[in-house]
This record gives sequence, structure tokens and C-alpha cells, in this order.
Amino acid sequence: MKPFDQFDKDKATVWLIFIAAFAALFLTETSVGFVQDESVYFYAAERYTQWLRLLLNSPALALRDDAIVAAFDYNHEHPALMKLSFGISHFLFTEKLGWLRPAAGFRLPAFAIAACIPPLLYQLGRPLFGRTAALFAALSFFLVPRQFFHAQLACFDIPVAALWLWVVYLFWRAQTEPKLWILCGFAFGVSIATKHNALFLPFVLTPFALWRAWVASAGNSSSRRAVIQFIALLAGAALFLSTMWAALGSEQFVARFTLLSPQTFLMLGAWAGAAAILLNVRSSPETFRPLATLGAMMFLGPVVFYLHWPYLWHAPVDRTAWYLQFHATHVHYPWFYLGKLLREPPFPLEYVWVKTALTVPTSLFVPMILGLVTVLITKTTRRWEVFLIAANALASIILISHPQVPHFGGVKHWFPSMTFLSLLAGVSVSRAANAIAELGSQPWQKRMAAPALFVVLLLPAAIATAHIHPYGTSAYSELASGAPGAATLGMQRQFWSNNVTGILPWINSHAPPNARLWLDKVTGLAFHHYQRNGMLRPDIRSAGSAADSDLAAYQYHQEFREHEYSIWQAYGTEIPVTGLYVDETPQVVVYQRR
Repeated sequence: MKPFDQFDKDKATVWLIFIAAFAALFLTETSVGFVQDESVYFYAAERYTQWLRLLLNSPALALRDDAIVAAFDYNHEHPALMKLSFGISHFLFTEKLGWLRPAAGFRLPAFAIAACIPPLLYQLGRPLFGRTAALFAALSFFLVPRQFFHAQLACFDIPVAALWLWVVYLFWRAQTEPKLWILCGFAFGVSIATKHNALFLPFVLTPFALWRAWVASAGNSSSRRAVIQFIALLAGAALFLSTMWAALGSEQFVARFTLLSPQTFLMLGAWAGAAAILLNVRSSPETFRPLATLGAMMFLGPVVFYLHWPYLWHAPVDRTAWYLQFHATHVHYPWFYLGKLLREPPFPLEYVWVKTALTVPTSLFVPMILGLVTVLITKTTRRWEVFLIAANALASIILISHPQVPHFGGVKHWFPSMTFLSLLAGVSVSRAANAIAELGSQPWQKRMAAPALFVVLLLPAAIATAHIHPYGTSAYSELASGAPGAATLGMQRQFWSNNVTGILPWINSHAPPNARLWLDKVTGLAFHHYQRNGMLRPDIRSAGSAADSDLAAYQYHQEFREHEYSIWQAYGTEIPVTGLYVDETPQVVVYQRR
């Protein structure tokens, strides 16, 4: 019999944590409500899938621009990759095979991608920081309640965090392994085809690639010259674009991005120049690989982005420019923070760190901060790799912390940082476990140090995640004193509208036949999906406002307090008949017309 060696143990660990993560997400999703964005993505996914069926049956018709626009113009502010996967999954597992309810059919690809995060953390962390650190990171990521909640949605925030992690993992491996630079470029294309967050990845990785190439080229004049040329190419392109951006302003810069614009010629020139430099340096693998990862991202990223999205095929530059412009000038949603209603910039500089501290279980947040500090001050032979992890742990947080960047959506916009912070938490836990083991006098005491520490730190987070489920956007940490403390502090009680599932059973039992129901902040599409998935009686009708409803559910948002006042006025009562209360904190209250 083949011995169960260490490689086999690591491989088994990777598969076990993937299966465990996927099963945990899949088996608990039925109680998770449909957030506003998700209901839009459900509809978009079905439209995109209809186009795929047209493509199979009548390709000439499907490839016409009017047919593409008819299908893909809906929700074209986001790339199509995830919505296509949602639609294909729903078509296969719900419509054709009948194995899954509609929502689960849409959500299945999100579960699969999210479940890749723990194995990726383990595979990245094990050679860098050891098995204890890697395993803690893998186990702890989904024990953050808000991260577990978002992983169950057919949305893009957890998937782009997973793909960001995948790109960094491949970038790291590509520095020493041949041809992985090609896969890194492809992965970057997949990441930007998922969500625009990933467009910032090159800004994080470029300094590391250039430094690696510079060090590797020492003593080789031709390689050093190629590195200098590559740096000059990037610097020249950056200077040109930043000058145009400053002269024109962000709106005009994007608006003037046309097929024959200087921006387009600059991009083509950068491709050609990078290719020429890489051809000259390919004989020196240590210098070639870091530069090749950047080259692959420069070329394959846009190519994959273009090919995956039929909406771009007939007008790639104009429609990509609109997409970039949409996110560069995104609207500012009202957001409640420490008793203040944030409506417009400048936003508080400390917001992201405070929000993270108040939502991540304290037993995980403290190791994250300690791990970040530890890797920055500790000398190691893996210095550049440690800084790579730390840079990615901070990148999204620093970006969102900018006072002009919209602050809404709870914590979901900096999930790419949270994967790396989980890894850094594992570093501090591993060091603490080693220190505790040194205190033990017996072998069994030394062996039990890490498991005991895992239980002490992971159990509170696991309890918090189970306790708050499925109301993940209402989760607050021990530092906030939970949901009641967060309400006292003046924090946003919930985001989106998913908590409405807490009052649907009462409505199903007590609403009169054919009752008109107003679900505040719930889209008509989400209302439809509650009925489609058997969570709301089919005879109940959606009302457009409190005035024309028989029952109304107000979801507590400070910025929409007038909605509850309108219910009081229309119904002639200020007394709710039921509600959802998380640890006695009102989340959703239901009123019934007298």
C-alpha cells in the first residue's frame, strides 16, 4: 500500500476544505433572502441564457448587434461572466434536470467559486507560513458572518475576491515555475470579467514584478537593459494617461476613449513594445518570468474581457468606455455611520477600519492586525513574498478608504483584502501556538497547543455566524456589542433587503386572500422570486406603496425613515403587528391596515 505521505495529506486537506465550504454554503442557502442586486442578476442571467440558446439555434441572427443588445443591454454596467454562469446553471439544474429550486440553480456557481477561497488560502499559505497558519486562514474565512452571507448570493463580491486571490497565487508561483505567467494573465482576464475591482490588481502587482526582474537582471547587461526598457514603457504610458486624465477630467477622458483615440493607440503601442522586450529577454528565465506576468496581464486581460462579453463585440471601445465611466462616477448612496448619515464625500478616512473592526468577530480581527504588524516587522528570507501578501491585504482597504470613493454596501467592497487578512491572522495564530507549545512539558501538550488555540479563536466566530444566519448584513462583532450595540452607536442596521425573509412566514399565515403587500426596499423582481421559490404565497399581490396596500413591511434604514411615517399615515396606526428583531433590535416591522 502506498504510504499516506505529506503531499497526500496536503492534497486531501485541499479537497476536504473545498467540499466542506461548498456543502456549508449549499445546505444553508434556502433561508437567505434575495437582495436587490441579486434579483437583477437573476433576471439578467435568464436573458443572457436565452441569447445562448438563440446562438445555438440561429447563430447568424444571434451574432447581430441588435440581438446582442436586446439580451445584454440589461445590467450592462457589470461584465457578463458571472451572470452567464448563473443562467447556465439555472437552465441546467433547475429547468432541465429539476434538481434545484430556482434560487439555488442561480446561486450554484457562486458557491463553487466561493468554496475555492479556503483551498487557495491553504495552498498559498502553507509554503509561505506553514500548515498551521494556512489551515487557520482556510477555516476562519467563512466564519466571518458577513463573508459567509455574501458567499451564498448570486453576486460578484465574493467571486472577485476569490479570483483576486487566484491571480496573486499564480503571480507568486509564476516567478519560479515556467509558463504559469500565461495562466496568470488568463486569470486576470477572468477576474476583470467578474467585477471592476480587479482592474486595480496591476497597480498592486507591478512593483513586485519589476523589483523581481531588476534583482534577477543584476550582472546581465542585456537583461538589465530590457528591464529598464520595460519600466520606461510603463512609466511613459502612465505619464501620458495621467496627463490626459488631469487635462480632461475623468468624465471627458473616458468619454473621448474611441477607436481612433490616443488612448487606443497607446494601448496598442504598449502591447507591441512589451512583446518586443519580452522576446529579447526570454533567454533569461529569472528576468523573463516577472515581466512576462505583467505582459500576459496587459494582453490576455483585455482579450478575455472582450471575448467573454458579447455586448462589446460590435462596439468594444465605446461600450467599454461607458462601462468605465459608469464606475468612475458612481452615485453615492446614503449610509448611516456612527450616528451620521453619509450622503456625499468627503467620507471619513477611518471608515473602513472601523467598519471592519465592528463587523469581524473580535477573535479573528485581533489576530489579523497582529499578523499584519508581525509580517511587516519580522525579518525573513521570504521578504518580498511577505510584502506581497501584506500589500494585497491593504490594497482594497486603502482604495475604499479614499474620502471621494462611495462608502456603501457594508464591507463587501474590500473582500479582496479580507482573504489576505485571514492569511495574516493565521500567521499570528501559528506564532502564538508555537509559543504555547514551548511552555508544555509533555509531547501531547505540545501537540495540542494549536488545536486548542483554534477552538478558542474559531468557536466564538462560528457561534456568531450560526446565530446571525441568515441575516448576515446585520452582523456586528463583540467590539460593537452585537446588533444592539451597533444600533446604539448609530450604525447601519442592515444592507439591501434580505432580512424580509424573517417576516414572510407570518405574512403567509395571517395575510387575507389576495392581500396587497408592500415590502419596503424589495424590488418587484425579488418579490416575484419569493413567490417563485415558495417563500411567499402566490395569491399575495405586490403593492407599489403603503397607500395602496393592506400590509406593509418597513425595513429599518435611517435614510428612509419617512417610509415608516407614510405607513403610519396611510394605516392610521403606529403599532406594528409583528417584526423581525435580531437580539431585540428591530430590523423589519410589519403593519396591517385596520
